[in-house]
Amino acid sequence: MLKRFFKKGLIEAGCDEAGRGCLAGPVFAASVILPANFRHPLLNDSKQVTEEDRNKLRPIIERKAVAWAVAMVDHTEIDRINILKASFKAMHMAIDQLTTRPDLLLIDGHIFSPYFGIVHQCVVQGDATYASIAAASILAKTHRDEYMLRLHEEYPHYGWNENKGYGTAHHRKYIKEAGISPYHRKTFGICNEFAEGKETAGIPAFTPL
Repeated sequence: MLKRFFKKGLIEAGCDEAGRGCLAGPVFAASVILPANFRHPLLNDSKQVTEEDRNKLRPIIERKAVAWAVAMVDHTEIDRINILKASFKAMHMAIDQLTTRPDLLLIDGHIFSPYFGIVHQCVVQGDATYASIAAASILAKTHRDEYMLRLHEEYPHYGWNENKGYGTAHHRKYIKEAGISPYHRKTFGICNEFAEGKETAGIPAFTPL
């Protein structure tokens, strides 16, 4: 059972991100303050919840949360400042938008860039430990998936409707065949290798079919 709070009596905001390990698209982050009595049998780490159940949970969380916010940092900024800093930046942007100021930030993971004026607590596997972090993981994941479906309409060949930008076999195969799109992260793995090769050869990074 997920824990409802880290320290009783504080207003706590759970924070998590989605899309950190993807080859394409932005990183999303969410921050959620739940009511003290919030419980839902489906709520868990978004990676442990089916897509159908994540989509059921999203409107429930958004309706019942004391406050919630979602923010994104795009692929260009990820390439510029690196994915770790981009993840922290997205979390800060989400916290900025909260309509209720928390006393404590619960962060999924082992490291965080401090948010001025609010103390934080990092929790490894926090999205499977605290309800507010699990709720943030659901919102970050569902909002990002929705965004990647829109990008898929522009570049359907990469299969973003299925892989959401992660480096699946199909995704990597198509990058090798056709190159990278304007939404790929040029500093990531195969994208980095491919972008550098194309630039050296003087060939555009993406060749549409």
